[in-house]
Amino acid sequence: MSEADSPTPHHFRDLLHAQRVWDIELPSFDPASTPADPVPLFHAWFAGAVAAGQAEPHTMSLATVDAEGLPDVRTLMLHDADERGWHFATHATSAKGRQLAARPYAALGFYWPARGRQVRVRGPVARCTPAESHADLHARSTGALAAALTGAQSEVVGSVAELHRAADAAWDRARAEPDAVAPTWTRYVVEPAEVEFFQGDARRRHIRLRYRRQEGGGWARELLWP
Repeated sequence: MSEADSPTPHHFRDLLHAQRVWDIELPSFDPASTPADPVPLFHAWFAGAVAAGQAEPHTMSLATVDAEGLPDVRTLMLHDADERGWHFATHATSAKGRQLAARPYAALGFYWPARGRQVRVRGPVARCTPAESHADLHARSTGALAAALTGAQSEVVGSVAELHRAADAAWDRARAEPDAVAPTWTRYVVEPAEVEFFQGDARRRHIRLRYRRQEGGGWARELLWP
């Protein structure tokens, strides 16, 4: 079946209900043995997802709020996770960049089905320095630089042909000028107020451990009902 040949609603529901999750042996998770800070646990879970063969474990959902207070979400790549928080980058002039400028708060979601695990992060968002943003872009591939130099992200493009022409020109420039500047490219960091780790269980005894930042520093750890 090609993408143009959509299933009927009945067949779609049959296809949907036939899908299964976690037809694998899931790891155990003892919340009593977790570190005091969520970042080392995130690093360990990320490494576990990579070792399990999870495709694109560095992708995540980023949720923001628009000017009308309505939620928005998209998938993008994680650039780092350190003592400051979870890092990503985009154009400040993009839809998400404008939303973050108006309401600098976001949520992140990671899903690693190869381990039956999710991680959720919520908190305020800070812009990194121009120097950090420039270094972030030029630490990546030629393709990433070309993408950053192509068009005006989130704006309307007239046709696929126009997109291809702009992309080809951007690739040529990225190859010729590997240190080219993309003025609106900005690195952001989500400074976590809450981080939740979810371990799935085949018998639905899912374990949810939430880290919640306390006033004055440190983290409270709480188990949540699934």
